[in-house]
Amino acid sequence: MTFPDDLNHLIRTDEPLGPLVWLGIGGPAHYFAEPVDTDDLQRLVVAASQAGLTVRILGDGSNILVREAGVDGLVISLAAATTSGMSVDGTKMTAGAGAKLSHAVIKAVGAGLGGLEHLVGIPGSVGGAVVGNASSGGRDIGSIVHSIEVLEKDGSQRTVSQDDIGFSHRKSSLGGLIVLSVTFQLETRDVAALTKRMQKLWIGRNASRPTEDRRIAMPFVDPDGMPTRDLIQSVGLAGIREGDVSLDTQQPHYIIAHKGATSDQCLRLIERVREQVLMQTGIDLQLNLHIW
Repeated sequence: MTFPDDLNHLIRTDEPLGPLVWLGIGGPAHYFAEPVDTDDLQRLVVAASQAGLTVRILGDGSNILVREAGVDGLVISLAAATTSGMSVDGTKMTAGAGAKLSHAVIKAVGAGLGGLEHLVGIPGSVGGAVVGNASSGGRDIGSIVHSIEVLEKDGSQRTVSQDDIGFSHRKSSLGGLIVLSVTFQLETRDVAALTKRMQKLWIGRNASRPTEDRRIAMPFVDPDGMPTRDLIQSVGLAGIREGDVSLDTQQPHYIIAHKGATSDQCLRLIERVREQVLMQTGIDLQLNLHIW
């Protein structure tokens, strides 16, 4: 495919994706772009749609597993500053889809706005967190969403209110739409108290991660009312290994990609865990990872 001349400077071909995702696994994107503003993003999406190319959005890469064969179509990174900015207006905060969720939490706390602090330390981007309705401590991010700006494949933009999004446990109805920005409805709180609460939660969340600096991801969604970590431990699967991929021994809700790990090994391990959990508990674990 040939993109319009005014977009060619944004397009890279055969761009390696492994270094851009947490697991460090995967082949290249056939086409890759990092638009510098919303207009470029819009034109890229329209051009790809007209050419029949699949468009995938890359945020922080914390919940993506890329196959070694790579990705056909166009992968768009939202890492640029214009797609990851944040602003505060009264008790509302707007964050670009590419902003890191933890950065949004820190921004809100610093502005004396409560409602996001329970999500501190959860990996990923704001856009990804909203699409997957990230949750912690029994509260999901959808409960504080005021509205979302989305981009359709034809290039049109529209605002979706919370009532129209259809949030449910770790799900939303935003699949297939490109999130541009999210506006949160927060509450005025004491900055010192918020900061203390955020720091306490941050320490607790870091303690629940593998202690070594390794390539990790959380492959499963917590079933409603039960942490995946406890479920996997209860069926004796902590530390289970498939080739160069394993579940962490102490924190088995994390999958670890050791040196030499492949996407096929990850997928085989995930399927083994799902089968054993279903057989022993009757619970069908749902994937948190997106397979590209």
